[in-house]
Amino acid sequence: MTQPTVQHKTSKKPLILIPLILIVAGLIWWRLASVSADAGQRGKQPPAVVGAAVATRQDMAIYLTALGTVTPNNTVTVHSLVNGQLMKLGFVEGQEVKTGQLLAQIDPRPFEVALTQAQGQLAHDQALLNNAQTDLARYRSLLAQNSIPEQQVTTQEALVKQYQGTVMMDQGSVANAKLQLSYSRITAPLSGRVGLKQVDLGNIVHSSDTNGVVVITQMKPATVVFSIPEDDLGQVLPSMKTHQAMPVEVWDRGNQHLLTKGELTAADNLVSSTTGTVNLKATFKNEDDALFPNQFVNVRLCTTIQKQAVVIPLAAMQRGQPGTFVYLIQPDNTVALRVIVAGPAEGDQLIVTSGIAAGDRVVTDGIDRLHNGSHVIVAGAQGKAGAAQGQQGQHHRRKAASA
Repeated sequence: MTQPTVQHKTSKKPLILIPLILIVAGLIWWRLASVSADAGQRGKQPPAVVGAAVATRQDMAIYLTALGTVTPNNTVTVHSLVNGQLMKLGFVEGQEVKTGQLLAQIDPRPFEVALTQAQGQLAHDQALLNNAQTDLARYRSLLAQNSIPEQQVTTQEALVKQYQGTVMMDQGSVANAKLQLSYSRITAPLSGRVGLKQVDLGNIVHSSDTNGVVVITQMKPATVVFSIPEDDLGQVLPSMKTHQAMPVEVWDRGNQHLLTKGELTAADNLVSSTTGTVNLKATFKNEDDALFPNQFVNVRLCTTIQKQAVVIPLAAMQRGQPGTFVYLIQPDNTVALRVIVAGPAEGDQLIVTSGIAAGDRVVTDGIDRLHNGSHVIVAGAQGKAGAAQGQQGQHHRRKAASA
């Protein structure tokens, strides 16, 4: 009897699961490796690229700055001293005039007539005086001969003195007439620049006119008046007491262009009770007319010069919890936070009195990304390193090509 054949079917499910398990395990391994790599990258940040500068020793001038006003050395409103018609102007508006130069001519004819009258009266009274003196000499001769009474001689002497007084008055009248005639010529009392005319030709000019004929301002030399806080007086007064020259620079309102240089010449004798400032005056030759009356300018007064001071760019200084500090670049290209004592600053330069020495390198740019111990690459040094590597690569390529 034939036995039935039994066929055994093998299950394929385990064979299918094995690849799936391997794929899942690979994915898990790749994910863990990526996380580990990211953690490693985060734990080791690349060096920061920064700008740097070297602390140097140099002479630094210390300045006080203020806002000043250009003030003429002298200002004169030219008035007529007599009344009369304006016949002539001897200047062009805005021109430079010299002392004694004719500015205006008042009609001189009334004053010439007055002078002639005074001279005529003087001649008349002088003749009377001469006649009286001749009679007096004759009367004295007769009195010596007892020919006339003494009273007649005394009366004649009184008459001579009377005429002498009259002649003196006439001489004064002549001098006054000459003076009035000279006043008809209005001349410049000082050298300077005239402004716009205040009266036109043909008008009657009076000595009581408020505006006068013209205004003269003396601008050579020119002065600038400016104020400094009373706390800064200690930097100015010692040099003034010893008559030591203190240089002053004048810049335009935008503080972009240097106009001229001069010296401090005077200080006011009191402190303003409202502003707490003291007025100072500086004098300038102003040969090129760079300064103009009532012009607002920026003033820089040099108070002292610090010899061989340690100087760094002002951008390197930082303020924070440690105080005033800089980041000092170490030989291993890490930075160290160094507390400094800052002195005066001038422009974009800062004097450091302690904390660093000449030759130290400090970070000036990229400071916000740094902390104590950070690795850095100096921007200039990075460029130089790249250039050196490029030159080295070109050398190797030329060597290989020749081989």
